[in-house]
This record gives sequence, structure tokens and C-alpha cells, in this order.
Amino acid sequence: MNKVGLAVGILILAVIGIFIISNQMQDKKKETKMNIVSNPTTIPSPTTTSLPSATPVSSDTTQQANIAIIKTERGDITLILYPNEAPKTVANFIAKAKSGFYNNLIFHRVEDWVIQGGDPLGTGTGGNDMSTELNNKPFIIGSLGVARGPDIKISNDAQFFITTTDASWLNSQYTNFGIVTDGMDVVKNIEIGDKILGITLEQN
Repeated sequence: MNKVGLAVGILILAVIGIFIISNQMQDKKKETKMNIVSNPTTIPSPTTTSLPSATPVSSDTTQQANIAIIKTERGDITLILYPNEAPKTVANFIAKAKSGFYNNLIFHRVEDWVIQGGDPLGTGTGGNDMSTELNNKPFIIGSLGVARGPDIKISNDAQFFITTTDASWLNSQYTNFGIVTDGMDVVKNIEIGDKILGITLEQN
């Protein structure tokens, strides 16, 4: 075989080799793509995480009450709720109020800037977990918020607080789901151990 024939033979073998390698690479790409489609990631976005709650909640807040009246031994506290800004939190609060969950629980924490209640144990350690719903509502006098621990994504599903002063340091750190429209004088007179006699609901 002359040199030209040898070169042509090598060239043909090289072309065949490249063709085989190319097909193998295409098959590998298809296999990888199939794995991604059939095994999607299961890590949820922080804004859509659903954590267990002691009370089942409805995802439809459009037909639910948006006014809550907390009955106390010192008088009534009327709040307007924010179902658009914190839908799961409002639905959870409404479900608990309707079930009588808060009846006869106490305000366990009273400081010069806040009152806090709704703990089923009355110690500040009770309640379960739910997702935090951050929004742009500022914490001002009378804001209704949700207690939480060190993890900003996880809030308490039972304990709530009402601010008695401006509390802007809470902005975008805690779920803000309502505000007092009547009864701030009652809020400011609450003492540790005062009972929540019940919470009634109205539709505005």
C-alpha cells in the first residue's frame, strides 16, 4: 500500500472514530437531560415552604372575616386583618379564633412596647410552627404580629403580639398581619395574666 492509500485509510478511520464518539456524547446528553426531568429538585423556595400547623387552614381568604375583636377582662380590642399580605397567617388565626382555641388563654408578656398572648401553655414556649410571611407593612403603634424564634423562616402558629409603640426594628423581620383600629387604651392597660375571653370575627 502506498503512502497515499495509507493516509486515506487513516483519514477514513479517523472520521469513523469521530462519528462514533459524537454519537456517544449525544446519547450521554440525552441521558443527563432525562435525569434532570425525571428527578426534579425537591428543595422548596423559602416563600412557599409549608410547615406543620396545629390548626388546618383554608387557602381561600377572600370570603373570610377581616376584622377580629379580642374580648378581654379590660375591654375589647378591634383589629383589621391583612389577608392579602399574610394569607396563611390570617387564615390560621381565623381558624383558631373560630375553634375557640384562644378562649381563656392569657397575655404572658407585657413590656413597655408590646403585649403578647395566645400561648396554649401560657409560658411563651407553647405553640407549633408555621411559615413566616414577610411583607412591607411597617410595625407601628397597634400592629399585630407573630412571635418567632431565631429562624426567620419559621414563626409560631399560636402566639401573637400587639405593639404599643413604633417598632420599626421589626419591619421585614416578623409577620405583620393586622392593626388595632379601636381599643388601644385597652391594649395599654393589659397586664401579665390577663385573659383572652374569646375572639369574635366580622367581615368588613
